[in-house]
Amino acid sequence: MAEHSVKEQHRNWDLVITPSYGWQNLNLRELLKYKDLVYLFVKRDFVIFYKQTILGPLWYIIQPLVNTVIFNLIFGKIAKLSTDGIPPFLFYLSGTVVWAYFASCLNGTSNTFGKNANIFSKVYFPRITVPISIVLAGVFQFLIQFTIFFGFYLYFIWNGADIRPNYLVLTLPLLVLQMAILGLGFGALISSLTAKYRDLTFAMTFFVQIWMFLTPVVYPLSQVPEKYRIIYMFNPMTSVVELFRVAFLGTGSVDLPMITVSIVFTMVVFILGFLMFSKTEKSFIDTV
Repeated sequence: MAEHSVKEQHRNWDLVITPSYGWQNLNLRELLKYKDLVYLFVKRDFVIFYKQTILGPLWYIIQPLVNTVIFNLIFGKIAKLSTDGIPPFLFYLSGTVVWAYFASCLNGTSNTFGKNANIFSKVYFPRITVPISIVLAGVFQFLIQFTIFFGFYLYFIWNGADIRPNYLVLTLPLLVLQMAILGLGFGALISSLTAKYRDLTFAMTFFVQIWMFLTPVVYPLSQVPEKYRIIYMFNPMTSVVELFRVAFLGTGSVDLPMITVSIVFTMVVFILGFLMFSKTEKSFIDTV
């Protein structure tokens, strides 16, 4: 009778906020009710990040260009690494643009609890909206940097570079989606750990740098000795970078098994990250 009365009371409310229990109880449907909050967080992340800078969003353009010039100088001119016949500047720029989006998702979401402890302790809303908003805000960065890449891309084609784009360019939205899911999953997983082990926050910079050099960003996969290829196969970002280059530049080393492993790995990390995040958000206030 009492249970029936509670249900009747709940029907009179537009929204009923109840605590969730268990790892598996992650209410994704609830996120739709907070879509306006996600939008506000996206706007906040985009505006605040460059609010006190002189150049503002121009840094989105400057960063990949400076990195590309440095990579071209060190790995192209000094180390003389092969770029599989692709103009070195365009080769390095393609890898830089792809990696920059993934790294921004991972770095931005990896300390969600630490950066937002103040607001988390005062008001209720689905905590996962914060890392989701970071990933969505990063899409604007990617679009700007991809536009820069595409401008140089057309320039090199106009000047007769041996570039052979193909139908795989249609997979670009799927590649962006995979990077977003992978970055969100890893970020949520690491954020859950950094809520208790703060040292991981400082280790993230080294982790991301090492991961980049274990990904064919500044060198083609074709230059990796065959005995080490198995390591790259289990790196989910390898197929993303290589497929991007195959699609737009017509060169790269990627096959269906590598893509399959990458997608499966991404989904496993995504699920584990969400489960860990869901568990941690219920108790992290006691550890901050």
